Amino acid sequence: MIQPQSVGIVVPQRARFQEALALRSGGCLEDYELVYETYGELNAARDNAVLVCHALSGSHHVAGTYDGDPATTGWWDNLVGPGKPVDTRKFFVIGVNNLGGCYGSSGPNAINPATGRRWGADFPFVTVEDWVDAQARLMDRLGIERLAAVIGGSLGGMQALSWTLQYPERVRHAAVIASAPKLTAQNIAFNEVARQAILSDPDFHGGHYYDHGVVPARGLKLARMVGHITYLSDDAMAEKFGRSLRHGKAVYSYDVEFEIESYLRYQGDKFAGYFDANTYLLTTKALDYYDPAFAHGGKLPAALAAARAEFLVVSFTTDWRFAPARSREIVYALLHNRRRVSYAEIDCAAGHDSFLLDEPQYHAVLGRWFDRIEVHA
Repeated sequence: MIQPQSVGIVVPQRARFQEALALRSGGCLEDYELVYETYGELNAARDNAVLVCHALSGSHHVAGTYDGDPATTGWWDNLVGPGKPVDTRKFFVIGVNNLGGCYGSSGPNAINPATGRRWGADFPFVTVEDWVDAQARLMDRLGIERLAAVIGGSLGGMQALSWTLQYPERVRHAAVIASAPKLTAQNIAFNEVARQAILSDPDFHGGHYYDHGVVPARGLKLARMVGHITYLSDDAMAEKFGRSLRHGKAVYSYDVEFEIESYLRYQGDKFAGYFDANTYLLTTKALDYYDPAFAHGGKLPAALAAARAEFLVVSFTTDWRFAPARSREIVYALLHNRRRVSYAEIDCAAGHDSFLLDEPQYHAVLGRWFDRIEVHA
């Protein structure tokens, strides 16, 4: 077995669609673009494609680097590549930036073809199901009729689950990681606090801040700080920061004193420097709206009856935002429908962010599961 390697230098690709895409919100996109990346090679049978669905702040840039710069390493580079759990010697891996995103796909910061101006707040609401529909069109464009697997963590896991319900005959395997069949009221509440931080920023200008040459950085920073607290476990924060004071003693001010304050402000400032506020609003609402059981009287087994894929569901013991109990709901509903499903509950102290880390047991589970997926040479 070779040592795990990077996929190397990668180049984003762009696909334009001029066939109208009807959205669940009642809106419609007449002309839109998707930015994506691929790793590995599509085999002659076209049966080795794996779609990676990203979470809230993720993108199409899953693995590799741009121009060899380590600072541009893809967000799941530890998982995708030669000799890694999703082995690109075997699989053709695709990462897509979702509609409404801010990394090149059509979204609020892109140009509206109808007006020649940035979409801003006029970009329509999009849902998890809309993203899956757009991804399916990209698979059509790439000549992929059926995916060997679809995988995602958090919001990406919701997309993976939705693929199996919207296009059951097009997915052979689905890996749903650190996810849930719907958000709890507490999760929706956290999202609303984050959105209000952005909406109440004086620089927001009703979502058309591009026209004013400003960014609602204060609101976006606060939104990220709130979100980041929920991605970490109490134990992880205690181990990394504790109650450490930057000056060794209290100075009785509202400036940064505790190390955890410094860390949160750093994360907020960094996020506000590269992410789009309108995209944050759209994406958190898509999270809130996702609930496949809603159309089935709240009964998840009835909602998942359409699925035909073989599943892997993974949760993490310290993930309190997408707790293991939520993953087990998916498992029980699948078993009710006699679907093949493997479940792993990984002991990891990092909280929700565990799904992004190079945790040995987690990667071993994923690697063994992907090894079992049969594809043509």
